[in-house]
Amino acid sequence: MTDYQDNKAIVLQLYEELEAASADDVGTVLNRYTTSDYQFRGVHPFNELEGADAVADIVWKPLCSAFTAMQRRQDIFMAGANNEDGTEWVTSMGNFMGLFDNDWLGIPATGKIIFLPYVEFNKISDGKISESAFFCDIISVMKQVGLTPLPIQTGAEFINPGPRTHDGLLIEIQDVAESTKSLQLVNRMKDDFVSTYGSQVPADILAKTWHDDMLWFGPGGIGAAYTIDGFLNQHEGPFREGLDNIVFNGHVCRFAEGHYAGWFGWPNLTMNPAGGFMGLPASDKKVHMRVVDMYRRDGDKLAENWIFIDILYFLMQQNVDVLARMRKILRR
Repeated sequence: MTDYQDNKAIVLQLYEELEAASADDVGTVLNRYTTSDYQFRGVHPFNELEGADAVADIVWKPLCSAFTAMQRRQDIFMAGANNEDGTEWVTSMGNFMGLFDNDWLGIPATGKIIFLPYVEFNKISDGKISESAFFCDIISVMKQVGLTPLPIQTGAEFINPGPRTHDGLLIEIQDVAESTKSLQLVNRMKDDFVSTYGSQVPADILAKTWHDDMLWFGPGGIGAAYTIDGFLNQHEGPFREGLDNIVFNGHVCRFAEGHYAGWFGWPNLTMNPAGGFMGLPASDKKVHMRVVDMYRRDGDKLAENWIFIDILYFLMQQNVDVLARMRKILRR
C-alpha cells in the first residue's frame, strides 16, 4: 500500500517550475523531472514523442510562447495505482489560461484571454516521470477565436466547469475504501457500455451506474449534455447511429482516488463510420479513437463525467486535416 503523496509532490513541483519558466527554459525543467527514456503521448499533431527535449520543443515551447502569462488552473488532481498493471500515476485536469498573444498551430492570436482545456496522466517510476499522456482541446481554442472548424455540435458549447462539489484537488491522503468504491463503479459502468456496443444503450442500463441528473462534459465538436435523456439524445445516440462495429481495445491506465476516477486508451476504440457522425460519410475504413474519461462519484452512482477525445486524429484518419484546412482558409 502507498499513499502516493511523494508522487503528487513530484508532479506539483514540476507544475510550479513550468509555470515560472520562460519558453526557453521549459526543456531544462522537464529534463529535471523525467527519465532518460521518457515517453509522451499527445493529441494530434503532437502524437508520440520520445525524450524531454522533443516534448519541450514540439509541445511546451510553442504553447508557452503563444499563451503569455499562462496559468495552469486545475479542477481535478489525483493519484493512484493503475488497475491495468499496478504502475503508479498522477492525473491533472483543468484549463490552461493565458493571453493569446502569438499564433499557435496556425490558430490566429487575439491578444485576449484564452482557455485550453487539458488533462494529463503522468506515470511515476523511481521518483521521476517516465510516461505522460497529454490531451488538450484544440478545437475549443479554434472556436474561442471565432473559427468554425466542424459542423454544429450535438451538445451545448461552453468552457466546461470543474466538479460541482469543488473538491477535485485531492492533495491530501484519501480513504482507500472510497477509492475502491469509485474504481469498482467505473469498471461496472465500462462493462455495461462495452456489452451494449452494436445497439443503442438503454436508459435503464445507464441508470444502474449514473444519477438521473448526470452531467456529461464533452469536447469541442460534440459539447455537453445534462441528464440521462439529454446524454442519450445529444451524444450517445448520434455516436452509436453514426459509427459501426465499435470495438473496445482496453485502457493504458485506469485508476481511482477518493470519489474520482479516470482512464485513457491509445486507442480506446476502433470502429468504422456509418455516416453522419461529425458530418462525415459512411466508410468501411477502420478508424481509431483516443479518449480520456474523468469521473466524479456521488454515493453509489456517477454524477459527472469529463471527456477528451483526440478529434483531430479521428478526422485525420478519414482524410480531414482540420488544421491544414484552417491554415488554407486563413491564407485566402
